[in-house]
Amino acid sequence: MTREEKNQQIAVLADKIQETPVFYLADISELDAEATSKLRRECHKKSISLQVVKNTLLKKALEKSEDENYTPIFDILKGNTSIMFADTANAPAKLIKEFRKKNDKPILKAAYFDQETYLGDEQLEMLAALKSKEELLGDIVTLLQSPAKNVVSALKSSGSTLSGILKTLENK
Repeated sequence: MTREEKNQQIAVLADKIQETPVFYLADISELDAEATSKLRRECHKKSISLQVVKNTLLKKALEKSEDENYTPIFDILKGNTSIMFADTANAPAKLIKEFRKKNDKPILKAAYFDQETYLGDEQLEMLAALKSKEELLGDIVTLLQSPAKNVVSALKSSGSTLSGILKTLENK
């Protein structure tokens, strides 16, 4: 690969990192071709972009960003590294967790979103348990609707009780 091609890849990778709010670094080495294809299909279904990257190119792309501090990630850039880009913070973690029910890989190396870095595979459970923005909004709407539904049902039930009492009094 020529220096010009490397610089072009670094620029593309740096742009993608700036555009995408969430990225995960994982080790997918030792997956056979069939498992890798299945992982790529699952990523595509969940709108996650997966690509294998060279550690040195990724490091240079991360260094290009002046807005964010990616230095904690630099230490884990060893061995095979794949980067997963997503719009939802917990989507790659859920995908990795689900995929590992049948395979030993991918191994989570790091995750970055909301200006926070999460290092190591032991973070996977916590990251998968995080709720996405849409899930949190759904929970809030449900909580806000619950008291209103209770009031309406109480008014309906007390209204029928009140009409029953009035009819009884009328008959007497």
